[in-house]
Amino acid sequence: MEILIYSDAHNDFRQRLRAFLETEVIPFVDQWEKEKIIPRDIWRKTGKAGFLCPCVSTEYGGLGGDYRYSVIVAEEMARTCHTGLAAGLHSDVVVPYIESYGSEEIRQKFLPGCVSGECVTAIAMTEPGAGSDLAAMGTTAEEVGDDVILNGSKTFISNGVHADLVVLAARDPSVENPYQAISLYLLESGTPGFKRGRHLEKMGWWSQDTAELFFTNCRIPRKNRLGEKGMGFLMLMEKLQQERLTCAVGAVTAAEMILKWITDYCKNTRVSGKPLSKFQATQFSLVEMATEVKIGRIFVDKLVVEHIAHENVVVETSMAKYWTTDMVNRVADKSLDIMGNEGMLEKFPMARAWRDVRVMSIFAGTNEIMKGIAAKFMGL
Repeated sequence: MEILIYSDAHNDFRQRLRAFLETEVIPFVDQWEKEKIIPRDIWRKTGKAGFLCPCVSTEYGGLGGDYRYSVIVAEEMARTCHTGLAAGLHSDVVVPYIESYGSEEIRQKFLPGCVSGECVTAIAMTEPGAGSDLAAMGTTAEEVGDDVILNGSKTFISNGVHADLVVLAARDPSVENPYQAISLYLLESGTPGFKRGRHLEKMGWWSQDTAELFFTNCRIPRKNRLGEKGMGFLMLMEKLQQERLTCAVGAVTAAEMILKWITDYCKNTRVSGKPLSKFQATQFSLVEMATEVKIGRIFVDKLVVEHIAHENVVVETSMAKYWTTDMVNRVADKSLDIMGNEGMLEKFPMARAWRDVRVMSIFAGTNEIMKGIAAKFMGL
């Protein structure tokens, strides 16, 4: 029995998206990976085709769809075997902050561009000295009259090169309690005092534009604050459930794709006169991986249904994020072991997949943080 049910509209959306990716993305992935960045225009093409921000209200140009549409995008993007076009980050992580906490003026100003791809977004939390521990954040925001003055830096910011709009987390230096000092602000590209640093070269995610951001007496209007002052930490905690669930969806889909590829490889590769898949050791490895992938899919689909129903599944999504991202790494590792030397060749997709999935246990909150969250709610 299927847990996550899709309507005809969902299925039509998936088919149109798959056709779009097969035409506009997949043929260019190898080129983008070599160039270490995607072209800015692919964001506009994706938005024009209707595949960005599907959950945004129709009032602002979106489909007004439920989270199933976002799941479809995450799954189909994972099947492209690249991570450069981070549509899920834009649509399901960053834009929800603007739609949920922005004033009507802000929503009218920015959301249509987010849907169309004219406005690419990023979220800036991580700093050189503060990763998963938001309380250690050093970037400051001092509200002076109708302005806010920003100083500090952020690093490992996905979409950092192309971003036209950044949701920035910063703290009020006059507030002692770090959890009551953080606020969220919208920072537009081109604002004086806002500079991008290095386009970071990474082990994986080669075509994903990850950058450093710097703020030196960067002045923005106070009306660019999202929500109430000092409520940033609570807003981040509220939205992290969806971010981590989206991450889990991507991890399970990546594991499914790796499993399919290595299974086909084993069936079509002959050793000592017979297919590799006919050796018992190989069979056992494939069955073990397939079992874990199926467990992950059932767990994640159940959480998607509960999330759509607005249930509080913070603990469960933390568990899913850590387990599925560890699982996809196990699947990638085992697949490389099965392939041997050939797995290291760039002509095969395994090398890229192995590089790309490794970071999934680190971003969106490290898996150690995920276990700590679960332990706290378990009363441990």
